[in-house]
Amino acid sequence: MNLEKKGEAEGVFFTLCRMTAKLSVISCLWHIQNMRYEIKGGELPVVEIHLESEESINCENGAMSWMTDNVAMQTKGGGIGKMVSKAFSGEAMFGNTYTAQKGPGMITMCTNFPGSIVAIEITPGKEIICQKGAYLASTPGVEMSIFFQKKVGSGFFGGEGFIMQKMSGTGLVFIEIDGAAIEYSLDAGQRMIIDTGYLAMMDATCSMDVETVKGGVKNMFLGGEGLFNTVVTGPGKIILQTLPKIQMASAISAFMATGR
Repeated sequence: MNLEKKGEAEGVFFTLCRMTAKLSVISCLWHIQNMRYEIKGGELPVVEIHLESEESINCENGAMSWMTDNVAMQTKGGGIGKMVSKAFSGEAMFGNTYTAQKGPGMITMCTNFPGSIVAIEITPGKEIICQKGAYLASTPGVEMSIFFQKKVGSGFFGGEGFIMQKMSGTGLVFIEIDGAAIEYSLDAGQRMIIDTGYLAMMDATCSMDVETVKGGVKNMFLGGEGLFNTVVTGPGKIILQTLPKIQMASAISAFMATGR
């Protein structure tokens, strides 16, 4: 790629970022699972977590943005099994634990892409399945593990891949969403048809499969929606995202190819 086109592509990216950066100063202080936090910043969000003395928060490697000077960091791997699990699920093999010492403290974590941060309460029997790389932070009682797609078709053609992230245990987890987060609650047997990359999270009670685009060969090859869609069946909640990274990358690459 020549420097001129590289500069044009970077200009498109930063223009899109500026378009989504209508920062909001309105935020609410939430108190869930004894964790006090605020999500602020509009479409370029940050979660501000308020820790009591000796209270801790776990997060992915490099997630911390700023914090008070009485918050101490400890890097952990969690054993070979957990380290390998993190690597396969799209996270760094090592994670960090931050603990407030000698009084209350504060720590913040930002997303690495324009979008949203969603806080989800995890309890036994209320596990969630997320896209790779969605995990941002959690209270110590939350466990992250690999979730394998059981159906070959879902892994190959669904766009979400064979490996996703499963959150279980007890506590609060913060996940990153590409773009705005749109939530739906599906009844038992109710289905949602989703294009590649738009599924960010689903309750573990939901099931996922793929199906070919309906309407015959003309729709499949000329409709612009690809050959397959992801199908999620309830019961359970799902969160869809409006700006998947794969879609933005495709738009930027098309611009770079044409130079327009």
